[in-house]
Amino acid sequence: MPIYEGQSVEDAIQNGLKALGVTQDEVQTTIIEEGKKGFLGVGKKNAQVSLEYMAKQETENKSETVNKTEAEEDNEKSSEEIETVEEVSDKEAEQAEKLSEGLDNQEALTQLGIYLTDITKELNAPATIKTSRDAGRIVFDLDTSKKGLLIGRHGKTLNALQYLAQVYIHRIAKDKLPIVVNVGNYRQKREDILESLAERTAEKVDRTGMPAFLEPMPAFERKHIHAVLSKKSYVTTHSEGDEPYRYLVVEPAKKYY
Repeated sequence: MPIYEGQSVEDAIQNGLKALGVTQDEVQTTIIEEGKKGFLGVGKKNAQVSLEYMAKQETENKSETVNKTEAEEDNEKSSEEIETVEEVSDKEAEQAEKLSEGLDNQEALTQLGIYLTDITKELNAPATIKTSRDAGRIVFDLDTSKKGLLIGRHGKTLNALQYLAQVYIHRIAKDKLPIVVNVGNYRQKREDILESLAERTAEKVDRTGMPAFLEPMPAFERKHIHAVLSKKSYVTTHSEGDEPYRYLVVEPAKKYY
C-alpha cells in the first residue's frame, strides 16, 4: 500500500490524493505517523498516511486470485499499524493531560535540570548544574570540563540550549518562569559585548539614517539591547521574526529613507 508524506497529516493526505487523482471520499485513509516538529530541526519527522482506493478494494475482495495467506498477513500488518497509532495517540493524550495540569515551580525546575543534564551527556560534555536567581531570572549554570562544546561558535550551542530550556519549562510549569542557561562566565562577557554592539549600532544608524538588522539572539539578550538603546532618543528598536531566529532592528527615530 503506497505511503504518502507531508509536513502535517493534512499535507500528506493532499499529496496522496493528488498522486492518485482521486477525492478524499473515494479513499480509505490510515494515519501511520502524525509527524513531529522537533526542536531547531532536531527530531523532526514528516507525517505519513496510506490511502486505499475503495473501488480497487472492492474489486480485490471479489477476485478469486487473491492469495489467502498474503491477505491474512496484510490484515495482521494493518491491525498492528492501527494498534501502534492508537498506542502513540494514547501516550500523547496522557502526556498532554499531565502537561496541561502544570507542575509546581520547584518540581518543574528539577525536571528542567534533569533535562539539561541529559542533553549535555548527549553532547559529550556532561555537566553538573547549579541554580541561582538574578534580576528575577532563574539561572542554570552548567559546570563542565568541555565548556567550548556547550557554548559553541559565537554562543550558538548555548543559545540553542537556552531556547530548549525556555520551551521545556513553559510546557511543564504552571508559571512562565524566565530561564537563563549559562556556562562559566560567558553570559557576563556577552553582556559587555552586547553593550558595545548596541553603542556601535546606534552610532551607525544615526550617521547613515538607515536601519540596522542584528543577528538572531535570545529574548533576554534583545531585551538588554532594548534597555541600553532606550536611553538614546535618536534611535528606536523592535524585534522581528520567529523564535529562535528572532532578531533586533535598530532604526532612526526620524526616518530618512
